[in-house]
Amino acid sequence: MEGSGFRFRSYERLKQSEGIRQVFKRGRSYGCPGAKLFVIRSGLPYNRIGFALARKFGGAPARNRAKRLGREAYRLLRPRLAAGFDLVLLVYPPPESPASPKGPRNSGSGGLGFRMKQLTALCARAGLLLNGS
Repeated sequence: MEGSGFRFRSYERLKQSEGIRQVFKRGRSYGCPGAKLFVIRSGLPYNRIGFALARKFGGAPARNRAKRLGREAYRLLRPRLAAGFDLVLLVYPPPESPASPKGPRNSGSGGLGFRMKQLTALCARAGLLLNGS
C-alpha cells in the first residue's frame, strides 16, 4: 500500500457541470438512506467522480464537510472498484429531529465510517466492486 497509489488525482474529479448533468440525465441511479449514486460508463481507463448535495443541505461548513468525507471515502474505496465509469454521489441531509440541536456537529454529514458504509453499499448495488472485495 504505497501512499501515492491512494492519491485522488484532479483528472479523477468530475468537475464540469455539463459532465455532471449528463451523468444525472443518462446514468443509472442507486439509492440508500441519505445518498444516491449515479453511474454511467465512460470508457476511460479510470473512474471520475463528482459530489453533489441536496439544495437544503445545511450551511457551507456542513456542505464542505460532507464533500470532504465523500472524497476521502471514495479515495479509500477506489482500489476495490472497476474502472471506466463516471460517478456522481448525491448526498441528502438527514431528517430533522426536533430534539437534536442544530450545529456543525449535528449537520447530517455523518462520519467517515458512515460515508464509507454508504458508498460501499451503493457501489456494490451498482456492481462496481471487484471480485473478492
